[in-house]
Amino acid sequence: MYKRNQVFIAACIGLLLFGIMLITLGSILPSLAEKFRMDKISSGKLVSILPIGIIAGSLVFGPIADRNGYKMLFIITTLLMILAFEGLAFADSFLLLQASIFVLGFGGGIINGSTNAVVADISSEDKGANLSLLGVFFGIGALGMPLLLSIMSKRFEYPYILSSVGMFMLLAVIYFITIKFPIPKHAQGFPLKEGIKLLNQPALLLTSFFLFFQSGAESLINNWTTTFFQADLKFSQEDSLFALSCYLGGLTITRLLLGKLLKKISSFSIMITSLLLTAAGGFLLLYSDSYTYSLVALIIIGSGFAASFPVILGYIGHIYANLSGTAFSIAFVIGLTGNTLINYFFGLLSNEYGTKQLPVLLLCVIGCLLIQILLIKRNISSKIKM
Repeated sequence: MYKRNQVFIAACIGLLLFGIMLITLGSILPSLAEKFRMDKISSGKLVSILPIGIIAGSLVFGPIADRNGYKMLFIITTLLMILAFEGLAFADSFLLLQASIFVLGFGGGIINGSTNAVVADISSEDKGANLSLLGVFFGIGALGMPLLLSIMSKRFEYPYILSSVGMFMLLAVIYFITIKFPIPKHAQGFPLKEGIKLLNQPALLLTSFFLFFQSGAESLINNWTTTFFQADLKFSQEDSLFALSCYLGGLTITRLLLGKLLKKISSFSIMITSLLLTAAGGFLLLYSDSYTYSLVALIIIGSGFAASFPVILGYIGHIYANLSGTAFSIAFVIGLTGNTLINYFFGLLSNEYGTKQLPVLLLCVIGCLLIQILLIKRNISSKIKM
């Protein structure tokens, strides 16, 4: 029999690794662009490989988790991420760099989906609050990586930093091996017809397309902030990495607070407030003319983004508890498709008009999110408390 606290710790470790993975590429993108002599279109194409890998991982994890459980998923995908980190660190060809980014994304997609799904499974109540607490560890991982690069890059080149982080992940593998996970929900055979029917569920599609825009908005900040700050605001690489850390700090601290707030305040009220807060941060970033105001804008944006994934995944976990892994797979695949498309579109946009258009596109996506949450409220409030 598994112990809930041990499994929750495993999920937190896994999502921390995902946070490290997700933010790494954006943090070192200027260095990669210099090393491989990439223009902005090439950089946009390279960045888009990561979410493609995450989509592939997100596509396969759900049915596997529902059929075979979570333990081997955690172990194997962490080993894949270690291998990819070493490849990313020491790639001497563009093809190896692309392959490493895809494998990194593939492993990350599996571990991201698996951690969220297993926490939803072991949480009988307060799924949104528990998923928010889980999300804190994504923030810690994502916050720690640019800080580490900013501090250590003064003494070491980025390949050696990435390689050391990859080796550190072996400790997570050891922990996953030593604990027990929940038994598979469909060990006798995956109900394929029921899984396919999920694709026709309006509630799942509405929540998934919210994640389409949310994932795209977050990817704009994660992948393009350092380039935007260096190219358009003329800040140093160290200052740009610190700015990204401020965004992630706002997200992480707010998710910690949401673990309690979601037990007292309606999730819909929190979502509306969060999106309006993000819009305010977007406008401040658009009209900012100083480093201090830009930092404040990113902290506000991070705080506004904090609620979206935990709340929406909580809705999905409640409505589709019997096939939570597969439902999460569908949601993440649709969400990360938005990540890929919006990232690639911004690569084209920035090549034509410059990365100064980052706040403009961000505000457009936030507008789509506000419309989407109203549609969700209208269509699923009868199925779940909002």
